[in-house]
Amino acid sequence: MTPTMPKPAASPGAAESTFPSSRPLPAGVAPETIVSWLRDMMLIREFEVRTMQAYQEKKIGGFCHVYIGQEAVAVGCTAAIRPDDPMITAYRDHGHALARGMDPRHCMAEMFGKIGGCAKGKGGSMHMFDRANNLFGGHGIVGAQTALGAGLAFATKYEDEVLRDGRSDRVTLCFLGDGALNQGVFHESKNLAGLFDLPVIYVVENNGYSMGTAIHRGTTVAHDLSVKAQAYGIEAIEVDGMDCVAVYERMKAFCDRCRETSRPGFVDMKTYRFKGHSMSDPRKYRTREEEAQYEADDPIGKLKTSLVSAGVLDEAAVKAMQKEIRAEVRASIEWSEASPAPGPEELYHDVYVEKWGPYTGTSDPEMLREGGER
Repeated sequence: MTPTMPKPAASPGAAESTFPSSRPLPAGVAPETIVSWLRDMMLIREFEVRTMQAYQEKKIGGFCHVYIGQEAVAVGCTAAIRPDDPMITAYRDHGHALARGMDPRHCMAEMFGKIGGCAKGKGGSMHMFDRANNLFGGHGIVGAQTALGAGLAFATKYEDEVLRDGRSDRVTLCFLGDGALNQGVFHESKNLAGLFDLPVIYVVENNGYSMGTAIHRGTTVAHDLSVKAQAYGIEAIEVDGMDCVAVYERMKAFCDRCRETSRPGFVDMKTYRFKGHSMSDPRKYRTREEEAQYEADDPIGKLKTSLVSAGVLDEAAVKAMQKEIRAEVRASIEWSEASPAPGPEELYHDVYVEKWGPYTGTSDPEMLREGGER
């Protein structure tokens, strides 16, 4: 008998949902900003649908993990922090890259292995990197980014307090999946963060499965992940990751508190991926009924309903937005197909620092090739 995922307390299925289909929009946030959240989620969804098609057409090689269903997490978290706050994530990273501001062309071209990609085609699906937007990469080794997240928080604190002789007020968001909870490096990183007062917030995108293994089969006290933070003296919260407004409101308050205290944090972000772990996953370990229940709680539909109910948008505006997004994603595919593959000389680039100095602040591969910082 295949076990199903226990329903998260903060994000139950549609039949048991504690959240109304239309909820009040967050106070103090401009309506156009909230519309931009909806657009970003719709962009990620369309981008990932086209990514799946491109993968099936063999335009994308290697591993590929899409973000469909989890869009509210990346968008809501990004909205809750500042542009100068570092962000780092795992290998399901297309959504974070787009939410952070990466050009869809550079994201798609990276998966196509083309020179126009954000890493000049040498990283692929699992390694989106955008220094200009303070996205320090997706990472293919499970849990590896958790140590780097602590390092980024240490770096910002050192820069602000020592080099600039001021007060540190930046936070680092480090995303990980629930499977990474069992990696030793994660626990070592939390210990250091707690000891050194590092302002890193570990956001566990708890979609209930480590590949095909339900969380309660591989993680102790899966019903209360907060104890894994409390053991290291770190404050923990639980967030409904299927609701963009809830993500923003809870994360904004939590990030502000960690920013003020310069202390680490831990977030059990209850979410659900609508597709398989990767493109090769047939999803035989969960039932179609379970999937349908969560799909009925679609975060995109939830935010759209709230905006329409509030009179901020109408159905015609949403359809026009969708049409615009589809054209943008199609253009990113065409641009990626036209971009050349990296030449043999690229084997020798980006291995060592070739030029020391202030970062040029660009993620444009063309400018990088013309002599900018590598």
